[in-house]
Amino acid sequence: SPRRFLMNTAQATMEALRLELPIPPLINHYWRHITIKGTPRTLISARGRDFRENVVRIVGREKKALKIDSRVKINVRVYPPDRRKRDIDGYLKALLDSLTHAGVWLDDEQVDSIYITRGEVVKGGKAVVEILPIGE
Repeated sequence: SPRRFLMNTAQATMEALRLELPIPPLINHYWRHITIKGTPRTLISARGRDFRENVVRIVGREKKALKIDSRVKINVRVYPPDRRKRDIDGYLKALLDSLTHAGVWLDDEQVDSIYITRGEVVKGGKAVVEILPIGE
């Protein structure tokens, strides 16, 4: 039987969620450190904001802003844009924060398990995310 979410907000079930997204910015490019009137601040970079807005558009277009309110596990496959060496875990912060911002779930604190793999190089890069309920 297919895996399903029970969502209290909609009182409905749904099959596991799959999203194909642009390649997230690495953590080193997600944050921007600035000083305003002598006070250091950390902000999401322009690259990070662009990625987040792209995720919001994709999630909206695919009608997957479900506000999932249960515990989840996710499988992520990252397809890098080229063969340069990258830490695979550096993609996660932008990805999880953007899925929260897009309304896929209430908070990325709900993610109890993450499995991430590197796929083959594809032009422009991409990330494929599968979100599954815990306990099935």
